[in-house]
Amino acid sequence: MAPKVLVVLTSQDKIPANGHPTGWFLPEFAHPWEVLHQKVGLVIASPNGGEAPLDPGSIKMFEEDPVSTKFLKEQQSLWKNTIKLADALPRVSEFDALFYVGGHGPMYDLHYDPTSLALIQAFSAAKKPVSAVCHGPTVFLKATAESGEPLLSNATVTGFSNVEEDQAGMTSVMPYLLEDELNKVSGGGYVKADEPWAEKVVVSKTVDGAILITGQNPASGTAVGKEILVALGL
Repeated sequence: MAPKVLVVLTSQDKIPANGHPTGWFLPEFAHPWEVLHQKVGLVIASPNGGEAPLDPGSIKMFEEDPVSTKFLKEQQSLWKNTIKLADALPRVSEFDALFYVGGHGPMYDLHYDPTSLALIQAFSAAKKPVSAVCHGPTVFLKATAESGEPLLSNATVTGFSNVEEDQAGMTSVMPYLLEDELNKVSGGGYVKADEPWAEKVVVSKTVDGAILITGQNPASGTAVGKEILVALGL
């Protein structure tokens, strides 16, 4: 039996501060999927279930990226028919790893979604790898172990940097800056690539001792997928 990975997408389709469309970011699902799909079973979930909103800006931005364009054309059923997170929660034992796709959407819903936080706690307590890319690591900020201790305590972690947020022109509409919050919750454990937008993936441990995989930005999606395979012994 191939291992199974639960992939979580945002259900948030607007930036509250300006009403602009948002959602999950195309290459951050397309590239890990490309690495994973022949070796593991993938189940896709979102807070609301049904269609998870794809950030239209990411389609335009990655229209020259063959992996993203092929995925967009051929795999729409993956994000148009997601299961509800609440339905995934009782099924944790079926899965071997958990992966959160980035995009600005997760900053608003998955950041504090109680079902998502319960899911992360359950995977971590069961010593199953938990992973996220770009803005995806926001899902770990409020996550705790069963002891109540922050899941990221003393972990090394990465995620979308302040410089990248500035260069994307989004800092003014963000409710918080991911780099600052990850650094705070981890106790100074945030790290990033030497240059903005360069690949950076960090493998660390949650306070429960589960493998924690985080990627900084869209360029890090492939490497996150590869580290998930390594964590699963594939």
